[in-house]
Amino acid sequence: MKRFFLILFLALTLPAYAANSPGVLTLSHAEYLDRVQAIWMAQMIGQMTGVRFEHRQASVLPVTPMSAPHGHAYADDDYYYEMVAVRGFEKYGIGMTVEQLGQQWLENNAGAWGSSEQTLLLLKRGIKAPDTGHPRYNKLWWTIGPQFSSDVYGAIAPGMPNLAGQLARTLGHINGYAEGTDGAVFVAGMISIAFAEQDSRAVVRKAAALIHPDSPYRQCLDMVLAMADAGRTPEEIFRAVDERWGMEYPATNNAVLNGGLVAASVWFGEGDYQKTLQLAVHAADFADTDCNVANAESVVGAMHGMKALPAEQVAGLHDLIEDTEMGPTKLTPPVNERISDLAMRTAKIGLALTVAHGAKDDGATLRVAVEEPQTQPAELFKLADLTKYWNPDWTLERAGFGGAGGGMLGIRGITYLDGDVLATYPRDEVRGTVLRRTVQLGAAPVLQFQAGVDADRAWQLQVFVNDDQLLDKLMVGTLPSGRSWQDVKLDLAAYKNQKVVLRLYQRVLVPQHEAGNAYWKGLAVK
Repeated sequence: MKRFFLILFLALTLPAYAANSPGVLTLSHAEYLDRVQAIWMAQMIGQMTGVRFEHRQASVLPVTPMSAPHGHAYADDDYYYEMVAVRGFEKYGIGMTVEQLGQQWLENNAGAWGSSEQTLLLLKRGIKAPDTGHPRYNKLWWTIGPQFSSDVYGAIAPGMPNLAGQLARTLGHINGYAEGTDGAVFVAGMISIAFAEQDSRAVVRKAAALIHPDSPYRQCLDMVLAMADAGRTPEEIFRAVDERWGMEYPATNNAVLNGGLVAASVWFGEGDYQKTLQLAVHAADFADTDCNVANAESVVGAMHGMKALPAEQVAGLHDLIEDTEMGPTKLTPPVNERISDLAMRTAKIGLALTVAHGAKDDGATLRVAVEEPQTQPAELFKLADLTKYWNPDWTLERAGFGGAGGGMLGIRGITYLDGDVLATYPRDEVRGTVLRRTVQLGAAPVLQFQAGVDADRAWQLQVFVNDDQLLDKLMVGTLPSGRSWQDVKLDLAAYKNQKVVLRLYQRVLVPQHEAGNAYWKGLAVK
């Protein structure tokens, strides 16, 4: 009899010991499916509450009530692009390329807002991924698109954060680059790690290690970690992150600031759905709050499965996602499917992918050798680098990232490249943006270019040769016309045969006028 109870005890406890054995993640198929379904539902439920504060003032209530689902989940970019990725994996296999993912985006008409909208526009122009996410073409490459599209890559690579991060980086290039795809790597890494790690602080710390220290995104995460390790409160960390990185990237949908808010929400949320949600909706004014809640709650879903999710909201979804359009875009085809079916399809991809990368699957249980996160090579891009693609004879200084975003149009300008047109707006509105070139002039030198301005906006154009100001001109756009252009041609004969420094300034603090972008085209010295 004692032997029977010993055998029974071992039979009941050995699987638990295996699941917690060092370096090995053991998941029954049922448990893996449960956690994958929780990742999907956690995003949907979190988004429904977070959207009330998206690009608006943060919540200040002691306990912010969760929104009740209206019988089903609707399509939202926080998870729809992940659904498109699942379709892509099913069509092209687990080795799907980013170009193939781009084809899937076109088929499903994916790309409603932000960098994702830019991607769809580019795809329809015949530009293929990964160029669709590169700064050469996508003016919002540094925003949050890849970050909120990456949960699925963690879901299909449980315990393999390096694999999840590789997928997120490579496939995230569909709609972003550098800081944008750093966010994708971080979120996918957290979700992958959360399958094997029950300490939310360890999840954040390990996932941060995937990002190269030279990246602004990693520097934001390091700020969160350092302040948390020093015992600072969530409120202090949220404020510090907002003030430091919100100023550098003033758009409400920028990846760096929102990534820092997600990191702190997961860290202090301790794997609890309600606590994590409250942190994310209170974190900062004018943030991409629905995306942040969805990303943070995906980690909770991966960590604990369906039992961690709020039962009332889960029931209110009726296991259904249904929609015909997402914002301004018609979905092709319309979405009408069971969330549980979506989870099963995702888990099937995950089983195939992990086994292809060394995991063991006996048909009932998945065993994964847990990866230690390895820092990825740096993927960096500065706005000044745009001149490499526009006109490498010139350098760009003090250019700034875009304005408020999130539907808050007309706030301020943005620096980007559109074909042969360089759009600029200064990072520092007092000192302005400058295009600079040192050049040896010939016998009859001329500086010529076209300068543009948007309707009902203005900027001051100043041109210097060495320390001499040759031009000081107010560029004013008039209604109802759109962007207008002026030809500028300056005779440099007074400096013939000399080596000179040319400086073209965009100043935006113009009294009685609303500041706007400067547009530059055809800049040449002849």
